[in-house]
Amino acid sequence: MAENDSLQEFLTIAVDAAKKAGEIIRKGFYEIKHVDLVTETDKACEDLIFNHLRQHYPKHKLIGEETTAACGTTELTDEPTWIVDPLDGTTNFVHGFPFVCVSIGLTIGKIPKVGVVYNPIMDELFTGIHGKGAFLNGKPIKVSSQSELVKSLLATENRLEQSVISPTVDATTNRINSLLFKVRSLRMSGSCALNLCGVACGRLDLFYELGFGGPWDVAGGAVIVKEAGGVLFDPSGKDFDITSQRVAASNPLLKDAFIEALLQSAVRKLSMRIRSFNLQLSSLVTS
Repeated sequence: MAENDSLQEFLTIAVDAAKKAGEIIRKGFYEIKHVDLVTETDKACEDLIFNHLRQHYPKHKLIGEETTAACGTTELTDEPTWIVDPLDGTTNFVHGFPFVCVSIGLTIGKIPKVGVVYNPIMDELFTGIHGKGAFLNGKPIKVSSQSELVKSLLATENRLEQSVISPTVDATTNRINSLLFKVRSLRMSGSCALNLCGVACGRLDLFYELGFGGPWDVAGGAVIVKEAGGVLFDPSGKDFDITSQRVAASNPLLKDAFIEALLQSAVRKLSMRIRSFNLQLSSLVTS
């Protein structure tokens, strides 16, 4: 079987798995939420997807958010590997905010080849196959043609726990604040996978995120962005690494300006941390 034929078959199987998992999410979404329900939904979706994939491809490797959290880090190899986030947007799920999705990506030689991101609440199915384009509910999608940073819509996420110390909170918010002066506006949807798909279909012009959970957050969306004509890269400007927990995406026209803006915001973040450290040191010396 030719590679493109194989990839099409892989996509069909992944879509079937995503839609079946989506039924579980949809049912739980409209129920009263409690901790057990969220955990059970996550686990039930991952088990369903893994069992579906194992039935068709018993020799393929599997990496999932729930399995990795329970068993530790799983190494990504060159072998065909399915990377699954059974429920991206957990906080949205808890609050009844409809930006939740199933994300399934297939890597071969560590390169994302097939991507499926399915939002069962809005019934939006994003798909992509390496070299064959990207689609939303079967219709082709493309990234935006916006070329001016100041007219661009930026998405990011602020993944800070309540226990994080104040200087870290300040540094993160200051970075976001510095970017706000360079773009039209900012959005935080609560889902890395759906943010990537937002770039792919032109709803968003720019997206970056640091410190997300793992490759399952980006494996599906990465293919979709690239096949929609977008570019993926590290926020530092280096090549995108699916295992690095760092991602930026845009259309090709905005890439260079976006990288420059991200680097400038990083410098500002560093200077704020140095200033905070100096103030603390000064306080200790004078006390």
